[in-house]
Amino acid sequence: SSERLLKTCDGRQIPILKTITRMVYRGRDCLLESFFDLSAQKAAEAEKKALEAQLVQAQKMEALGTLSGGIAHDFNNILGVILGCTELAILHTPENNRGLEFMGKVQDACDRAADLVQQILTFSSQRELLRQPLRVSLIVKEIGKMLRAALPSTIDIRLEIDQNSGMTLADPAQIHQIVMNLGTNAAHAMQDAGGLLRLALNNVELDGTEADMPSGLVPGAYLKLSVSDTGYGIEAAILERIFDPYFTTKNPNEGTGLGLAMVMGIVKKYEGAISVSSEPHKGTRFDVFFPRVEDAEEPDQPESPEAIVLRGTERILFVDDEPELGTAAMNMLSSLGYRVHFESESHKALQRFMEDPRQFDLVISDVTMPEMTGDALAREFLQIRPDIPIILCTGFSGRLNESQAKSMGVRKFLNRNS
Repeated sequence: SSERLLKTCDGRQIPILKTITRMVYRGRDCLLESFFDLSAQKAAEAEKKALEAQLVQAQKMEALGTLSGGIAHDFNNILGVILGCTELAILHTPENNRGLEFMGKVQDACDRAADLVQQILTFSSQRELLRQPLRVSLIVKEIGKMLRAALPSTIDIRLEIDQNSGMTLADPAQIHQIVMNLGTNAAHAMQDAGGLLRLALNNVELDGTEADMPSGLVPGAYLKLSVSDTGYGIEAAILERIFDPYFTTKNPNEGTGLGLAMVMGIVKKYEGAISVSSEPHKGTRFDVFFPRVEDAEEPDQPESPEAIVLRGTERILFVDDEPELGTAAMNMLSSLGYRVHFESESHKALQRFMEDPRQFDLVISDVTMPEMTGDALAREFLQIRPDIPIILCTGFSGRLNESQAKSMGVRKFLNRNS
């Protein structure tokens, strides 16, 4: 016999063709048989197809990451126009007008659309991480109250929170997304027959000897969040696919297939892990592990922005390449008493500013604009007048963050997805 070997990129040698020759005696006749064993070749071809599929999937996700930034910026600009005009309509509508109810629904729909963009950015690693000491128990309690108010009485919600549970370094909005997504998924699994939804949080110490310790975790102190239900469960055949993007067992109008992929993306960013166990017709449990921090100081809670409505008569230069968004912002600021001059082109805004740098008390500019970006425009303004307050706004910026903006002299950086 003889073999033909294929050397792979990692140094392995895979037999792709095996030739076997033998003598066969049949009575007085002597026959020479020669045949090919193709099993190894077929195995190599199957492995090649699997690697090609992985490459295609990686390329798709890279493309998604590239596109998501542009989608976030453009889509959030559109939502900004809708929300701005809706809020203006609310301000000019009498309190007893039924139209307020419909406009409130428009606001809710825009918030859900913005959250969907945020999920895409989170999954594709385009969203900047915010790490601050966070007491996860407060978020779990808040989600528990929200679910109790929204779910039917056939679903019993049980909170099992260790009062001594510690903190982790994370973004409150992202942890809120995780708990809310897992909670609503659990409720969906019990929407027909009802059942028990359990939210549990406690401290755990992992030393690496635990049989059920998720892969990828290093020994240490963790917060363990468990979300379980008694619903219809997940079949073993699809259990390993539930974290794949766009994979969903829900109806087309019930889910996007990004929820669990987003959860997995967030958990991995925080050096945590997630595991799932399920049995058909008995229920499902997700266990999420977050690295625990000790003796961390919680940040001060900011005052609610709804407590104070700021008004004034100052002169504002507003710059945005979306005329509709600029018009909506100009009308909103004008309704608060401010005098607003709007420019949709960067070079015209710079020219207007250079005519009299003291004519404006504040500059508000978009970041992503053609010809001259908002940060480049801000540098020009600050060279001319170093004391001018500048606010940079963006639906998404993958190259500029708050610390970078402030280091160049910008007073405030507003990012819809941060």
